[in-house]
Amino acid sequence: MNWTPKRSLAETNELLCAPGQLHELETRFVDGRLQRVYKSLWPTNFWSWASSEYSDKTYIVFEGQSLTYKEIDERVRQTASLFYNEYHVRKGDKIGICSRNCVEWLVGFWASQILGAVFVGINAWLPLDPLTFCISHTDCKLVIVDAERAEKLEPIVDKLYAGQKVVGILVVNPQEGKGQWRRMETFDKALERSGSVPPEESVLAEDEALIMFTSGTTGLPKGVLSTQRQFLTNVLNTQVATRRAILREGGNLTPPPDGPQKGALIAVPLFHVTGLTSYSMLATMAGMKIVMMRKWIPEEAVKLIRSENVGLAGGVPAMVSDLLDSSLVGHPLEGLFFGGSPASELLASQAQAAFPTARLSQAYGLTETNSVAVGIAGEDYMMRPGSTGLACPVNDMIIVADNGRIASPGEIGEVYLRGPNVMKEYYRDPEATGRIVTPDGWLRTGDIGTMDEEGFLFIKDRIKDIIIRGGENIPSLLVENALYEDARVREAAAVGVPDRRLGELVAAVVSLKTQYIGKVTESSLIEGVRKSLPPFAVPVMILIQENPFELTPSGKIIKGQLRKLARAHWELRQKTIPKTARANL
Repeated sequence: MNWTPKRSLAETNELLCAPGQLHELETRFVDGRLQRVYKSLWPTNFWSWASSEYSDKTYIVFEGQSLTYKEIDERVRQTASLFYNEYHVRKGDKIGICSRNCVEWLVGFWASQILGAVFVGINAWLPLDPLTFCISHTDCKLVIVDAERAEKLEPIVDKLYAGQKVVGILVVNPQEGKGQWRRMETFDKALERSGSVPPEESVLAEDEALIMFTSGTTGLPKGVLSTQRQFLTNVLNTQVATRRAILREGGNLTPPPDGPQKGALIAVPLFHVTGLTSYSMLATMAGMKIVMMRKWIPEEAVKLIRSENVGLAGGVPAMVSDLLDSSLVGHPLEGLFFGGSPASELLASQAQAAFPTARLSQAYGLTETNSVAVGIAGEDYMMRPGSTGLACPVNDMIIVADNGRIASPGEIGEVYLRGPNVMKEYYRDPEATGRIVTPDGWLRTGDIGTMDEEGFLFIKDRIKDIIIRGGENIPSLLVENALYEDARVREAAAVGVPDRRLGELVAAVVSLKTQYIGKVTESSLIEGVRKSLPPFAVPVMILIQENPFELTPSGKIIKGQLRKLARAHWELRQKTIPKTARANL
């Protein structure tokens, strides 16, 4: 593909951050360090502004409900009154929620922000022990759960109250369970005692705002504590890639024309930064309606996109892949977003062909950066489908080589990020914070990547997922991208299996698209990747699973289980492979 940008990156950034623009910059002392920050950072009463600005527009569409910004605001104020009057929630207190996506999730979030409370978003998929840990570790004063989580917590509810920090547990949508749980009250019943509306709390940019949890795939989840500035910076960071793309393509940053309200489809969990910080805040800032799904069902998503005038869709790559295999192909989407986990290079070109009107975008960030720190969109993305983009205007990015030296363009190393959206700390865990954040504010991401001469980032792997074969570092993404070139493959995970001579060999596990289950052989997959991989990176074994992979809530493949599966199969095969054949691997 050949494309010549109408503006250079320098010209683009100058216009993007020009005086009076949304992304105008200024320098401030924040937490003892000079930092570039957005001058027009959204006011900390963000919800008050949005609910007033878009009062009569639809805010949430969810399972037959359609509620305006004004109607949600009325619920938010009533909920804030309940928290304040009945449970004595004050500025700095922690309010936890553990639930699948629902209207009350966002109502509770905005109510906490009005009070200056710290909202704690807890992974609804957690088993009982880590779920209990998240509640107690963050000192939640009030806990909101759905019926499924109420059922799980009921046997240990006395333990939650024993420390005298939890003063109440509220259950949303109780009709989805048995309706009553010991020492818990239904959310709607409690609202009957909400009382008078408290004054909106004065909240400063450096006040604590939010705790979100890491995936916890190794050990207990870590609570990522962020301030209002760190959280709200991402409201603007989510806009950067698209606005850069407009400028690079020769356009101007003018307000969108009036027309029917656009929807944003949100099917990723709100307890993950992609769902809350990226999609929900982006939609709220733009006055879009949030078309919310409790969980991802491709056929239902297609119906909602058509019926609710959804202009922005996407999510983790598996969701985009599902849309490519649906009847939605050809629908005039405006934007298609990849985030939450790496997307294969092939998926971008397939998505553009399926939805030619959509501007594709890819973002990179972590829970620790409150979501987006790097992004790319439009023609820049199509020219570099393996890139996650450029650092946002307030973010610095470097690649650090093994010896601590700043890497040259194209040289591989660990990605470091810095900026006003980097978390304050892992809550009540200074040791873990010190391991990941340097004294001068650089976040060690744990991701391996390169930057080209223009500053575009290319993620190669997680440090822990690099396969080392005889001293050769093989990024698992290299192998996975080769497997994704086969249209029959739905998911792919490259892992290392042990080898006495070389240390590790490359293996892979794949799942297949439904129509190809039972019709694909291991040998055909191995022969297919030989065309694009160097010999040392060709898998010695590919396991084919009929069922989809287990994923984290953020949509990342849980490789630990697949690694164990591959190792067990490989060791079994070794007992039957002659030594002469093993020597040729």
